[in-house]
Amino acid sequence: MATARWNGTVLAESDETIIVDGNHYFPRDSLNFELFAENPAQTRCPSKGTASYYDLVVDGKVNPGAAWYYPDPKPAAAEIRDRVAFWRGVRVE
Repeated sequence: MATARWNGTVLAESDETIIVDGNHYFPRDSLNFELFAENPAQTRCPSKGTASYYDLVVDGKVNPGAAWYYPDPKPAAAEIRDRVAFWRGVRVE
């Protein structure tokens, strides 16, 4: 089982992650959404499409843009639709 943690708190846990470019993409239903806040940032990946971001909020601390997802991925990346990946100090084990 893959577990994503930040600031000592479990953000997501799943046996069904998909690894793309070295990142675990967790199913949306495996996330503890109480810890996530929308972030207005977007970036563009040539192979996956436009990424959107979440801030993580744990015990009053904010990790801005530390989770990302592709709401409408390109056909070649369709497997990551409805999945979220992490960076910026989030540990996935």
